[in-house]
Amino acid sequence: MKDNKFSILLKQLVAFGFVGMTITVLSLIIYWGCIYVGIHYQIANAIGFIITVALAYVLNQKFTFKDHTETKWSFKVLLKTYISYSLTGLFMAAALLWTWTQVFHINENVAPLLNLIFTVPLNFFLNKFWVYKGKNNGKG
Repeated sequence: MKDNKFSILLKQLVAFGFVGMTITVLSLIIYWGCIYVGIHYQIANAIGFIITVALAYVLNQKFTFKDHTETKWSFKVLLKTYISYSLTGLFMAAALLWTWTQVFHINENVAPLLNLIFTVPLNFFLNKFWVYKGKNNGKG
């Protein structure tokens, strides 16, 4: 039974990684595009966040934490997704962006890449054990 749960966890982690790469690339494109047109880096981060969290919800619902008995849209799960990503992708990312750029004088184009080291693992566990709690428990 433990191997089955481990296998499910591993599949979810890989799927979350693919979804994460997709939304991260999109978020960075939005972020860098906003900076290019003169938008402040914190506002650029917020714009990318709003757009990509909605996409993350759809992709994680469909591919990562899918529950074969419930495939309908859920406002509660969407809200929890925004809260989860707010903690890591907005508030934590904003604090880290400020730290990287203002304290360590790291370029604002590089700083969001450093954030991923901290935000991705935390976000996976928030999604796995809170947002999608109870989803895909042994159903593969």
